[in-house]
Parts: sequence; C-alpha cells; structure tokens
Amino acid sequence: MSGPTTTTASRPSPPPMRGPMAAMMGGPPAKAMDFRGSSLRLIRSMRSHRALVFTAISLGVVSVALSVTGPRVLGMATDIIFAGLVGERLPAGITKVQAIARLRATGQGRMADVLQGVDVVPGRGVDFTALAHVLMVVLVIYVLASLLAWLQGRVTTLVVQRTVYAMRRDVEEKFARLPLAWFDGRSRGEVLSRVTNDIDNIAQSLQQTMSQLLTALLTVIGVLTMMFVVSPLLAVVALVTVPLSALVTVRIGKKAQPRFVEQWASTGRLNGHVEEMYTGHAIVKVFGRTQEARETFVAENAKLYEASFRAQFISGLIQPAMFFIGNLNYVFVAVIGGLRVASGAISLGDVQAFIQYSRQFSQPLTQVASMANLLQSGVASAERVFELLDAPEQSPDPTPAVVPSKVSGRVAFEDVSFRYVPDTPLIEHLDLVAEPGNTVAIVGPTGAGKTTLANLLLRFYDVDAGRITLDGVDTRDMRREDLRDLFGMVLQDTWLFNGTIRDNIAYGAQDPTPEQVLEAATAAYVDHFVRTLPDGYDTVIDEEGAGVSAGQRQLLTIARAFLADPAILILDEATSSVDTRTEALVQRAMADLRRGRTSFVVAHRLSTIRDADHIVVMEEGQIVEQGTHQELLDAGGAYHRLYAAQFSGAVVQDEELAATPTRVGR
Repeated sequence: MSGPTTTTASRPSPPPMRGPMAAMMGGPPAKAMDFRGSSLRLIRSMRSHRALVFTAISLGVVSVALSVTGPRVLGMATDIIFAGLVGERLPAGITKVQAIARLRATGQGRMADVLQGVDVVPGRGVDFTALAHVLMVVLVIYVLASLLAWLQGRVTTLVVQRTVYAMRRDVEEKFARLPLAWFDGRSRGEVLSRVTNDIDNIAQSLQQTMSQLLTALLTVIGVLTMMFVVSPLLAVVALVTVPLSALVTVRIGKKAQPRFVEQWASTGRLNGHVEEMYTGHAIVKVFGRTQEARETFVAENAKLYEASFRAQFISGLIQPAMFFIGNLNYVFVAVIGGLRVASGAISLGDVQAFIQYSRQFSQPLTQVASMANLLQSGVASAERVFELLDAPEQSPDPTPAVVPSKVSGRVAFEDVSFRYVPDTPLIEHLDLVAEPGNTVAIVGPTGAGKTTLANLLLRFYDVDAGRITLDGVDTRDMRREDLRDLFGMVLQDTWLFNGTIRDNIAYGAQDPTPEQVLEAATAAYVDHFVRTLPDGYDTVIDEEGAGVSAGQRQLLTIARAFLADPAILILDEATSSVDTRTEALVQRAMADLRRGRTSFVVAHRLSTIRDADHIVVMEEGQIVEQGTHQELLDAGGAYHRLYAAQFSGAVVQDEELAATPTRVGR
C-alpha cells in the first residue's frame, strides 16, 4: 500500500437489465394454475386453529340436522290439516277401513287410494291442538338452527381472520429472509400487490365461501339422508341431475380458472406501473412522458378489464346453468311425487317435505356454483402468495455464529469473486485490505462495481469465491444481524419514513435520548435548518421528504448515521445532494465521524476523498490502481485521467467548442 499498483482486466459482457423496469418490460410467462394443490395448501394453513375449525363443524352439523328435520315435521302439520279436511266430510262413527270400502263400492277408487296414505278419523275435523304443537316444534327447530348457524359464522370468521393474520406475518418474516436479488427482479408495485391485494382477496374469498361451503356440504349429506328416509324412489330421481350439475361446474370452472390467474397477474403489473409513475412523477413530467405513461396505463388497464370480464363472465355461467338443472329436478320430483300421492304410496305431507328437500338439495349445489368465481379468484391469489413464500431464501446464519472478540475494524477482501448473473463476470479475484481506523475511498466509472463492494460487505449478497474477513473472522461465519450492527451506512438515495424529523433521526439507534438526537443533528449540521421549521423537530415529513429539500433529506440520513455510532462506516455518495457550502461542512463532520473508525467511501466527486488514507480505483469489477491521492496523480494512470476529466474537462471542452467553426442551417 506504499505506492500505486495497476492491473488489467478484460471487458465483461454487459449485465442484463435488473430492477423494477426489467419486471415491467416482461418476464417468463406465469405457470399453469394448480387449483387443487393450492386449495389444499390453503386449507392446511388452518391446521393451527383445529379447535375452532372443529367447533365450527360441530355447530354446522347440529344446525343442518335441525334444518333438514324441519321440513319433515312441517309435513306432519300438512298431514294434520289434510286429514282434518277429509275427515270432516266422512260420516262419523265408522272406521277408516270402512270409509275406504264405501268409497270403492261407490266407484271412487282414486279417492280411496289417497285416503290410504292419510291418518284420518271419519267425522273429525282439523286437530288444532296437535297442529299448534307441531308448529311450535317447527318454530323451535328453525330458531335453534338459525342461532347455531350464526354462531358457526362467527367462529368461521375468527378462523379466517386468524389464518390471514398468520399469512401476513409469514410474508413479513419471509421478506427478512429473501435475498436482495429477489427484489431486484421485481417491481415494488407487483410485490406490494401480493402483500395487499392478493391477501385481502384471500380473506374476502374465505370469509364469503368457507362457512357457506361447510354448510352446503353438510346440507347435501343431511338432505340426502332424509330424502331416502321419506322416499327412496324420489331420492333416486332427484340424484339423476347431480352428475349433470357436477359436469357443468367442472367444465366451466376449468375454462374460468386461467382467466383468474391472468386477472391477478394483470393487477400486479398495473400496480407496478402506477407505483413507478407515482414515485417518479416529476421525472415523467420533466421528460414529457406523461402521454406515454398514460398510454401504458390505458393498455394495462384494458388488459386487466379484459381478463376480469372474461373470468367473471365465464365463471358466472355456472349459476344460471345450475338454476336450470335445479328446476328440471323440481319438475321431475313434483310430477312423480304427485303420482305417488294419487296411488296412496306416500302422504301429501311427505311429498311436500320431499319437494322442500329437493330444493334444499339443489340450493347448496347452486350456492357452490355461485361461489365458484370467488373460490377461483381466491385460490389464484393464494398461489401468488405461496409463490412468494416458496421463493429461495438467503443462506441461513451459521450455528453457532462467530463474533470477533474485539472489533478494531480491519476488513480484508481475499481473492473475492462475485457475479449477479452466473454467465456475466463482474468482480474476479479481488484483494483489498482496510486497516483499522483508515478511510478507504472507492472510485471509478459507473458500473465498475463500487456499490457492489458495499453490498458484499453487508452480506446483501454473498461472494461466489474467496472470502471477506472482519478482524480475521469470515463474515459468513457471523449472523447477518450481528455483522450489520457494526456498520453504519449513508446512501446516495435517501430513505425517510412518514413521521417527525426527530423520529427519522432516532431511527439510527435503539431508544436514544432527546439529547443524543440533538447532538447527532448538530454534528450533521441539521439543527440550524430544523429550527427554522414551524414545528422544529416535531415537523412531520413523509417518505418523499415533503417540506424539505433534497440536500436537507441527505443531511437527515447523515445525522441518523451519526446517532448510530457504528464501528465501520459506508458512505455511498453521501454528499451528492448537498450544495458546495453544505458539502464543506458535512465533510468536516464526516472527518470527525470517521476518526478512529474504518470507513469505506464510494465517491464520484474526487474532491471529497483527497484526504482518504487509501484510494482504490475500480474498472469493470477489478482494482486497477490503489494508493494515496498524490501517489495516484503522480502515477498518471486511471485516477489521473478521472481527476483531469473532472476538473479540467469542462475547460478543455469549452476551448474545443470555441475552435469549432459555426455552421449555419440544420
């Protein structure tokens, strides 16, 4: 490190586009929807709430049992009324058998057949006492059934909300384990759409379908049982339409499901575009891209409309088809039931009960059909969330983890190689040592790999070969959290959150005192402009930093780093947004902050790193020169060219323009 060193490097092929715009430009097509697998996985996600699920099922069983018992009891009331109306027309003092014999003797055989199926007493009218008792029982049955159904709905709601709560928690925890490369390949809007729109859609779909599906299944079982009890023949007739109903539902559902997948994929793309255009609305207007952004929005919105319309339209065909099949079933039961009553094989009350059962039997099938669009939409969203939860995670932290016994700040890159894309070399066999307390400046043209070194230091990415050590300990042998606790970082892109200025500065430490916040703000030259604001440190700013300038936002992030008091500093163009006077003040503060700490400074403006202990010049992922400012200038190499281009390029360019003859015309 006593003098400049120079190496050569072959030019790698340019890396592919990464980041939000890459996602908007397109990507691999979405894989086919696994409706069955995703549905089962969604159901399995409720296993932790077994007790509540069992309670909901038990309440549903009792509620449905009471509901299917009601028509049979109500049929008894019909028989009492019918028997009374017929009995009062028959002469008193004779038995039912004698009355039937007289009817046959007078040629009224059809009436005699009907009378055989009725519990009639000749000469007696309607037994209103018995009728009142039956109606009271029916009322109690239906009230209890409704109450239990309400309780089941409440328990089901609890299960759904807890399940969705756990899903949101799992997604949040998953984000902490995902590598930075996963986020680089997706737009923020598309990722946010999965966390918000898709999970909300899952909650809505489960809320509206889970209780009804459970009730529908239990109703089908209970009604089918009662139908066979009342009349096996009519039960067989009612079941004839079931295969037809199932066939229609499956055929239409298969055509609708891909449309729902397309619908939610279009939603993610549209959200990604809106988020990008909103975040960069100033740039869009400055470069006159408003019309282009509007056209893109209209195109994506049209795709979403088309996909949503087709999904809802095709899925919506199921319900009218099921209504039609249900009406056919009703006609068959009514006709054959009427003939059975006329032959005396079944009572009028039983036919009435059976007609209600046939309606109850087709109703849950129709309900399931009407919920098909919700189910398919919810499962499509669930698959998108599961895809996020199944994404490859960063390598786990070692167990047990190693922590340096004493952190002095010696950082060494030992034969490090790294590639964002396997086939595109970026950093190859890099060696670099930062001694404790030294400031290492990293300079070079855009894309040389300067910021990549900072990402590797913090293990946002892991090296492909070689190793990075901190005080002799391989950083991969440390927990990421322990490693990052030792670093403070100030980025070129400022990040603030919605809150007060005091909260944004205090984010750099755990529970700092007001005095510590004020001290950090003063050290970063923030205090003087904060006090000019109406609310001072209680001034509320949003993530866009509304109310403060770009340079002031940069100062706030620097104050946050001051408060963190880290062992190692990473400054990535930390003064790029401040004016010349403020930069001089910040540089003085940075010098105080760096004193006694190892610091890595990524810089384009070479004036900010003249006093660095060691300057590293990178080109195409490799170190081509390293030394002090004066040593590198004297060497006349890459650093000298950068320095000359930065401080004398404008003068040379003006001289060249002055010597160029003026041309008239286009």
